[in-house]
Amino acid sequence: MPAFPTSAGNRRRLLTTCAALQRGGYAVDLAYYAHEDQIYRRFGQHPPTDEAAAAGLFRHTFRIEPPATIPLTTRSRCFSIDDWCPEAVGAFVSWYGKAYPQTGAILMNYVFLSRALEAAPPGVLTLIDTHDRFADRQRQYRPFRAEPNFFYTDRAGEAAGLARADIVLAIQSEEAAYFRTITDRRVHLLPPRFPARRPFTAPTRVRRIGFLGHGNDPNLFSIRRFAAAWSDGWTPARPELVIAGEISNSLGPTAGPGIRFAGYLPELEDFYDGIDLVVAPILMGSGLKMKVAEALSFGKPVIGTALGFEGFDPVVPAHRLDTAEAVKTQVLALASDAAELAALTRACADLFAGYNARAEEAETALLAMLSVSDRKPSAADAPAARPAATDPDRVVTALANGRLTCETSLRSDLRDDPDLGLLVATERVAPPGAEPYTPARRRWFARAEAAKTGHRPDEAGSADAGLAGLRLALSPEWVRDRHLPPPLRAEIAAQLADVAANWDAQAVRVGSAGDETTLALTLPRHLAFGTHPHAVFRIGTPTREITLGRVTLLNTSRISVYSSPYISTYASARADLPGAPAAVTFAGLGAGTAASTILVLHDDLIGRITVLPDPLPSPEPLA
Repeated sequence: MPAFPTSAGNRRRLLTTCAALQRGGYAVDLAYYAHEDQIYRRFGQHPPTDEAAAAGLFRHTFRIEPPATIPLTTRSRCFSIDDWCPEAVGAFVSWYGKAYPQTGAILMNYVFLSRALEAAPPGVLTLIDTHDRFADRQRQYRPFRAEPNFFYTDRAGEAAGLARADIVLAIQSEEAAYFRTITDRRVHLLPPRFPARRPFTAPTRVRRIGFLGHGNDPNLFSIRRFAAAWSDGWTPARPELVIAGEISNSLGPTAGPGIRFAGYLPELEDFYDGIDLVVAPILMGSGLKMKVAEALSFGKPVIGTALGFEGFDPVVPAHRLDTAEAVKTQVLALASDAAELAALTRACADLFAGYNARAEEAETALLAMLSVSDRKPSAADAPAARPAATDPDRVVTALANGRLTCETSLRSDLRDDPDLGLLVATERVAPPGAEPYTPARRRWFARAEAAKTGHRPDEAGSADAGLAGLRLALSPEWVRDRHLPPPLRAEIAAQLADVAANWDAQAVRVGSAGDETTLALTLPRHLAFGTHPHAVFRIGTPTREITLGRVTLLNTSRISVYSSPYISTYASARADLPGAPAAVTFAGLGAGTAASTILVLHDDLIGRITVLPDPLPSPEPLA
């Protein structure tokens, strides 16, 4: 996972572990296997990844692009331990060991990437930071009648992964005990340290309670149930529930009674300074609940379930509740009781002090283990410096309705720049001539400007931004946001006409009625089922956005008119995009008989359809 922005517990864990190593005098490099970026894009979101911030903290940073689609579900009983670890991650480890021969240890985040440790050079200490238990994780979803969309495996798979490391790091004591039952590797308990950010201060009355979290399944299922319970019977005399962080964007457009969505807050202080008490009504999940430790570090009293406090050695009943309803009942019982709130705050302060003492002891023990078998790499091992994120390289292409700026930099978290405009695309691979595995990328920003005087419609897209053949990831602007003016969107779509597509198809016209044209072609099978956000452009003179209507699968063996070899022409290098013959209706395509091109943009896919001219050319004779 990326280190910044630190909007999720796994990112906080990564940073605290690396900070422990840095406190021990080690130079730490970070390599990000960008599976999270891919998943965010597949769901139509800009990945919350800040490569520039990471470059400011670590000695070197690297990026490993996923070579294929990461499966979120499996038809098997569980994932194999290596299903999420392509050879590309091991290839990086092998390259890194040769490029940095002074490396003393390699720490892998998550057991499902353990396969890559087999490429570690001889003599290098290997560690796995488990973060979570993944064996039988799918069982936690059954009470919620849901299916997991993250990695899970069985005990044998998890044991096989752990066996690839010299040391296994567990984030909390219950999981450390479990790991010791399935592996003979050394299991070291390393809770993350959380420096105190605010002193504990007991509220005399609770006016606002808070929940801050990432939009993962355990948080979503838990806070939805708690929010429903909290809204039930709510009156203005009761505290308000403030839900903040990425999760507030996943709970629907409307909050229930007594609930306010605060959205993503760049500064944690803005959240904690505005609430009196934090709730942790966690009903599923594993690992350590970072939100609890973080709230305690800000001096806030916390009420939550036993699962929410797993790993903290809770004592008082307010930290060992069973249900979301019990958390609500406890909050209401204390909301106006100053004495009980003071007692809860003292209990939280004691719990936090004991937790941090154990975390500090564990960190000291880990550094002692490493010092026996590891020499510390230093900044002297660094190669030539890469281009700084503060000095981006920019190339501007003037368009008829605005400008397109290509920036090469580490500014991966940027979606909108006051000077450059809106992000429209990011190159998936490193720029030409860059260092291996550099996280720097080329990004294209669009800014609308008044149409140039004397511009003719047939000039749209005539400027060349040099995008042909590039592998691009599109921004949410294309399918979800649509902030740019339609003429500029069409002009940029023309620039995208010859990029590397995820799928290509040929089509023939088979009917028309009014503004609608029906094509027969082979296209990705999944497009015939459900709803798939998209944007479609007819590339031409001028390029214009059109509407995709019905998609109907065809049985070509029974309907001879659709058996043409032309509609079977379909190409995709991705195994997850099998083709299927279909009749597809477009509005606005036009009734011309000449050949044309249609660009189909999905959240994380680019498709290109070549519409053959009417009448069809005769097939080549068989030899």
